Formats: sequence, C-alpha cells, structure tokens
Amino acid sequence: MDDTYTNFPTSHLAGSVPAVVTEEKNRYKPEAPAASSPILPPNNGPNAGRGYQTLGSEEDGQQSTYKWNGVFSVSSYTEYFNVDTDLVLNRLLSSLNPATGDFFSKIDANPDLYGLVWISTTLVFVISAIGNCATYLMHKRSDSNSSWNFDVNYVNVAACAVYGYALLVPLGFYFLLRYMGTSASLIRFWCLWGYSFFVLVLSSFLLIIPVEFLRWTITIAAGATSASFVALNLRTYVQSDDLMIILVAAFALQAALTIFIKMWFFS
Repeated sequence: MDDTYTNFPTSHLAGSVPAVVTEEKNRYKPEAPAASSPILPPNNGPNAGRGYQTLGSEEDGQQSTYKWNGVFSVSSYTEYFNVDTDLVLNRLLSSLNPATGDFFSKIDANPDLYGLVWISTTLVFVISAIGNCATYLMHKRSDSNSSWNFDVNYVNVAACAVYGYALLVPLGFYFLLRYMGTSASLIRFWCLWGYSFFVLVLSSFLLIIPVEFLRWTITIAAGATSASFVALNLRTYVQSDDLMIILVAAFALQAALTIFIKMWFFS
C-alpha cells in the first residue's frame, strides 16, 4: 500500500475521537455511598408542626415506662427492708420515748418499711388473739355456765382497721403537707406510723387483765404515748403556728385508733 494513504491525518475527519480514554479513566474515582439517615416519624405530640420527632423522645418515653414499672416491682422496695436487729431495736425504743421528737433524724439515712409491714401484722394478730382471750375471761367471770365461742371475725376487723389506717392516714398527711409546700416524704411517714404501733402491741398484752378500770388506764397511757410520738415528730414539717391543727389531727386520729381497739376487741 502507498505511504501517502497511511500517513494521511485523520484527526480532522468527522466521527473521529481523540485518544483521551486513559485520562478519563484516571479522573474517575468511585465515591462511597452516603450513610442513610434514620427516617423519623412526624411529630404528633403537643408540639406538632415543628418538624419531626427527635431521637431522644422515644428514649424519654421508655424511661417513663420503666419508672412506672418500678413502682409495681418488689425489687424496688428491698432497700427499705435492709435493716439489722440493732437498728430495729433502736427505733422501737425511740417509739416508747416520744418526748425527744427526733425520730426523723434517726431514720433519715435509712428509712424502712419494716415497721409498716411487720409491726402492723403483729398488731393485727395480737389484738385478734388477745381480744378473744380477754372476752373469754370476762365471760367466765360474769357467767360461767353459758358457752363461749371464738370470734373469727376479729381477724377481719383488725386487718381492715390496722392496714387501712397504716396505709391511708400517712398518705393523707403526706399529700396535705406537700400541698402546704413542705418537703414531706411518704416512706418516712409510713415508717413513723409503723413504729407508732409498737406501744399498742405491748399494751394489748396487758389488756387481757379482766379489770375494766385497769384496761382503760392502760388504753389511755398507750394512746397518749403513740399519739405523742406521731404528733411531736410531725412537728418537724409544721413550722407555722397556723398549721398546728395538723398536729392536733394526727394526735386525735392516733388516740381514736387506740380507743377503737379497746372498744371493739376488749369490751
């Protein structure tokens, strides 16, 4: 073939492509795909119209759910039963000396629900059993010929009265004092009222004596001790003289419970 045809320049011809393939390949750099952002649901809450929910909103809801679940979990209350014998004995002796009025300072580091549960339960069974024994002795003293029957209903009445009082009365004073602006603690109130029943347990054993005058003397002494223990310690949360009616109400309710036990179980 003639060299004139092979050396003929072809770059100016139509359809010709410059040899730049190598440069295009060198300029091409693959890019990593961008991380996909989480798709957030619309904000349908009280701030609707302000965009989408934040990531923390779901966690806040879960934390709120866990908080309410803890209220109904037994493990949440185990710390309030973490007491030893010496600590319980010290608090029991404090309930017999109400004049000091320093019970809250003693339980401030470690309030417990031992008194609320076990002392209340002990009081229920003691007044039920001793109450039946006392009525038996009174019955034999007045009329020894007729028969006597054990009153099982004493247990039901004692359980409703003691447990209802131990739970609801401190709860009522807690809400009242919180409404008044004080820093009241429900656990400490339950602890206070629980240990206030200890003197009633001791007096119930003495009420078995079949002498009515001695029974009333013991009832008044026990009621005054228990009521003073509650009222004088509540004084920590009542600084104003205008709120002294709260202390009077606490004293009266505690005294009324003592009189109810005497009238119903030892009459």
